[in-house]
Order: sequence, then structure tokens, then C-alpha cells
Amino acid sequence: MAGAGMSADVDSGAGVGAALRWSVERDLRLALRSRSELGVQLMFYVIVVTLFPLASTPERMLLATMGPGVLWVAALLASLLSLPRLFASDFADGTLEQIALSPFPMPALVFGKILAHWLTTGLPIVLLAPLLGIQYGLDGTALWIVTLSLLIGTPILSLLGAIGAALTLGVRGGGSLLALLILPLYVPILIFGAGSADAVRAGLSASANLSLLGAGLLIALVGAPLATAASVRIALD
Repeated sequence: MAGAGMSADVDSGAGVGAALRWSVERDLRLALRSRSELGVQLMFYVIVVTLFPLASTPERMLLATMGPGVLWVAALLASLLSLPRLFASDFADGTLEQIALSPFPMPALVFGKILAHWLTTGLPIVLLAPLLGIQYGLDGTALWIVTLSLLIGTPILSLLGAIGAALTLGVRGGGSLLALLILPLYVPILIFGAGSADAVRAGLSASANLSLLGAGLLIALVGAPLATAASVRIALD
């Protein structure tokens, strides 16, 4: 039971660092036990990105134009696909209530779960992006910018998605509602992320788009764990 594993760490203190470490390690262990689920999400990303060149013209200029957008849309959908597993299983078996009652700070516990989600979903997407981008004829600079934008942007997808996942806990049809809540928030991230590579292709600097993504990440890092923790407590009441 998750509560038993937590009690051992609680004795060493209920600090933010202890809470974060326990939460990340626990969720990573659980994620690695269900490797097939993680594999499905990554295969979904790979298949979606690969299908577009097959379904469109092989003209290099067109592929290079649509490549960054496809990589970002596929990353967004893969992140959305994995969001229900953030809290659903812990909510169903009562573990989430035990976590909420622990002496650990709830925002730190929630942030640990979000970080583990990004490490198992967002980070593999970032690592696969340069390889998948080659089939769109992207040059080295464009590949680097797309990868960097995904590295900055995918944590925002996990942070914002966690808020939606917490708000829809226990709601019938929560998956559809989650998509409706989160997709509008994802749109600016998608625009700035894909736009960074477009700026480079147009001979402009990508620094403006990357700076906006960085600012969004800082805001999400501060606000999302607090909002998610509050939403979890509301769902448990």
C-alpha cells in the first residue's frame, strides 16, 4: 500500500524535499511497472508524427514547413492521453486521500507526481523529437530549436494538465471534460512552441517565442502545484 511506503519517509521529516523525493520515486516505480502503457503513449506519438509525411506530398519545403507543428501537436495529444493516470488510480483505491492526510506539504507531493509524469511522458518525447524531425527534412538548427521548445514546453503541458486532471477526479466522462478544459490552455504553448521553428526558417530569431515559453514555465511552476493541490482537496471533500 502506498501509505505504508510513505510512513517510513514521514519519520525523517515532512519537508518539501522529502515530499518531492518520495512522490517522484513512488510514481516512477508505479510507471515502470506498467511499461506497456508507457509504450503505447510513445508509440502513439511516433505513429502520429510518422503518418503525416506518408499522407502528404514528399515535397521537401512543405514537409519542413509542417514538421514543427506536427511534432508539437503530437506531443500535445500524447501528453493529454497520459493525464488521466496522474491521479485516477490513487483516487480510486483511496491512496490519494492518505496522501492528502500525510504531514507532507500537499503542493510538494503534487509537484512530485507532475515531475514523474513529465519524466515518463514528456522527456521521452523530447528525446525522440530530433530523430522524428529528420523525416520532415528539418535542418540542424530547426531540429535544435524544436527540441529546445519541447524541452521548455512539455513541462508546461504536464503542469497545466495536472490541474485539469485534478478538477475532473471522480466525474463521469472525466476524460472528455479534461480535454475540453485543458486544450484551450494548451493553444498558446502550441503556438509559441511551433512558432519558434517557423521564426528560424524565416530568418528571424526564436528567442521571443522561447522566452515566452520560459515565462510560461516559471508561472506554471509556481501556480500549477498550488492550484492542483487545492483541486485535489476539493475532489476529496
